[in-house]
Amino acid sequence: MAGTVVRGATLFERRVGSGPPTVVLHGGPGAHHDYLLPGFDLLAHGRELIYYDQRGGGRSPVPRDVPVGWSEQVADLDALRQAWGLERLTIAGYSWGGLLALLYALHHRDRVERLALISSAPAWRAARESFEATFARRNLDPRFQEARRELRESGLRERDPAAFDRRIFELAVAPYFYDPERARDLTPFRVTGRTQQEIWRGLGDYDLRPELPRLRGIPSLVLHGENDAIPIAAARVTAELIGAEFHAVPHCGHVPYVEAPEAFVAALDPFLPRER
Repeated sequence: MAGTVVRGATLFERRVGSGPPTVVLHGGPGAHHDYLLPGFDLLAHGRELIYYDQRGGGRSPVPRDVPVGWSEQVADLDALRQAWGLERLTIAGYSWGGLLALLYALHHRDRVERLALISSAPAWRAARESFEATFARRNLDPRFQEARRELRESGLRERDPAAFDRRIFELAVAPYFYDPERARDLTPFRVTGRTQQEIWRGLGDYDLRPELPRLRGIPSLVLHGENDAIPIAAARVTAELIGAEFHAVPHCGHVPYVEAPEAFVAALDPFLPRER
């Protein structure tokens, strides 16, 4: 585990497995790769997974005057490709990482070997707004409201601050899950607000749909939970536009590598290059 210096930023890397490489793009924006573990490592058989913390998140911090927008993230990925000595990339993008993968492919189509989008952020803003409304509605579920009230009154914050913080995290991410109890199985993470805000602000009223058919011909896969707060209809549209095989995962929200690991591996393992 080390860092690679590209474009004036040191980006933390983690590699696991051996064989043909797949670059894994984490979500957020502004998060870090850790919360993909251990689930994504299930794919590290017969291939090497290359994770990195994107500029402005996790163990890849930058000074506040250094830009961290989406175009910087796209440029960083291509600079990493060159530093790694790879002519083309196989990319597995999760959540925001799926949208980053699409942005990269649209700007560097000839440098993409294969493209896997897992629970991808929507390719246009209106669908993202639909996700935000759904998530906000789920967050008001009386079960979560009551759990938060009980936690506030439990005294856990004073008795065991670490356990309190862990429970706060679980309740914050529970609306992402089909089964909210599975939130306890997600590795905790933090989002760097400046990075998140700069990326979404830079994307503005984005809509990639008119450009996505240019990606036809790149072997692609879209995997999406049927109960994801991100509309599965948006994932289907993206899959149709880029000509991707589509996998809908039943009884699964936004985190298939936690809620449906067998389906996650069954879809991705045959698709991503590996040693035979």
